[in-house]
Amino acid sequence: MPLTEIQIRKAKPTDKPLKLSDGKGLYLLLTPTGSKLWRWKYRVDGKEKLMTLGAYPDMPLAQARMRHEDERRVLLAGIDPMAQRKADRHARQLAADNSFATVAGLWWASWKAARSDNHVESVMRRLKSDVFPAIGTRPIAEIEAPELVRMAKAIEARGALDIAKRALQTTGQVFRYAIAHGLATRNPAADIKPSDVLASRKKENYARLDAKELPELMRKIEGYQGTPTTRLAIKLMALTFVRTSELIGARWAEFDLAAARWDIPAPRMKMKTPHVVPLSTQAVEVLRTLQLLTGGRELLFPGERDHAKPMSNNTILMALARMGYKHRMTGHGFRGIASTLLHELGFDHAHIEIQLAHQERNAVSASYNHATYLTQRAVMMQNWGDYLTNCTKPNHEQI
Repeated sequence: MPLTEIQIRKAKPTDKPLKLSDGKGLYLLLTPTGSKLWRWKYRVDGKEKLMTLGAYPDMPLAQARMRHEDERRVLLAGIDPMAQRKADRHARQLAADNSFATVAGLWWASWKAARSDNHVESVMRRLKSDVFPAIGTRPIAEIEAPELVRMAKAIEARGALDIAKRALQTTGQVFRYAIAHGLATRNPAADIKPSDVLASRKKENYARLDAKELPELMRKIEGYQGTPTTRLAIKLMALTFVRTSELIGARWAEFDLAAARWDIPAPRMKMKTPHVVPLSTQAVEVLRTLQLLTGGRELLFPGERDHAKPMSNNTILMALARMGYKHRMTGHGFRGIASTLLHELGFDHAHIEIQLAHQERNAVSASYNHATYLTQRAVMMQNWGDYLTNCTKPNHEQI
């Protein structure tokens, strides 16, 4: 007779193991210690085998019968259920061992040897924050292009378009590593062009270098043979990435060097609200040097002929042209480079956008917003100053 739930609940252990049969080889084993275990006895190629299905009450009678029927169907198909279970377990373990995150870790360990510490850390940070949450647990051989598209668009949705593009680039490198080591047969990232799935950034009429060209530019700025005031203006623009009009119109009254702070008043801002620029130690050093040249005047960068007016808009542009960057770089280009690299270095998108003064503000919120995240932005700006300093060192590697 088949078992019932009441019969199972009332069954008491004895000093010897007790079997309660449910039919077709399925039975409940009562051990002397009180355990109740579901077992199935079957034969394959004339050999008797015994499979444990689960324990009661975690696996109630109805569930045990369904599991029993599932295993019987495997047996009727000519497959040993225990051998199939072992193969499935091995496949799951293999999938875990060959997950995207695991393979990416192997790629990263191999790839990092020839890279700088900052570059290595930023790439792993990008993987952990953007890529692994999306596809990290997936077996690398099973990942398809639409999964990468979803990952990239999720990154894009928070405003980090450059990061989305680099995430696709990095995943492609991991897939190539997997193919080379027999862990995958194809690279789904190769099927995707960022322009096919990500929005194009609004075109600006501001030429700018690729971020990887920044070290050479910073070294040329250090060696610039033009006027000292122009050289310091370009350095300060690189360190603060303000707009050209905001830089050349700067007045000494706006600066508190002891507090390492530059307060740009609302009338001089594009958004017509106040803006705070935390000053790195490098920026303060530039300003103290500049004080020796123009500290006695109202403007930081007075014009050559009329000291009551700021230097020309073209002064920085012409200096960059003399360095060899005509039609390739503008003063405004420092803003785009800073945005790209600060995102790559892992800084919060909102902090970067506020420092770029991209936030839309109204008269009511302006007094609050211009100082939002000021502590975090001060840390970010000091890191940016350190980054630019490292750019001038030999063998510096960009992200």
